[in-house]
Amino acid sequence: MKLKINIINRSKHELPSYETIASAGMDLRANLDKPVVLQALERAIIKTGLFIALPTGYEAQVRPRSGLAAKKGISVLNAPGTIDADYRGEIGVILVNLSKEVFIINDGERIAQMIIAKHERADWNEVDELEVTSRGAGGFGSTGV
Repeated sequence: MKLKINIINRSKHELPSYETIASAGMDLRANLDKPVVLQALERAIIKTGLFIALPTGYEAQVRPRSGLAAKKGISVLNAPGTIDADYRGEIGVILVNLSKEVFIINDGERIAQMIIAKHERADWNEVDELEVTSRGAGGFGSTGV
């Protein structure tokens, strides 16, 4: 059974869809009146024309597309960006050009991918000590070379 999510599509494009049977993410497309030019190290919020209503307990994660990242140096600046279940505004993607070359974003271009994920909410249990583990406080590469 698939999760049903209400969506308003005010873009000129089809709804996001999975490219293959095993795809985790759906491509988001730029919804633009004119191309956007991203200079080297510049960022911009690119609108999609999509509005969604997620059920409580779910989020939409906006992530870079691997092809754009590898081939063009284009990434999602706050990756993964989170769309909360109570957000009802237009989905925007913060793109950044990490390359040394100008990148032009055209209307309808696949700019990011969106993954729907279930999440938990936590209640803090304040204590004086944490249980001991073999890792301890080691972090930032402490378990590898």
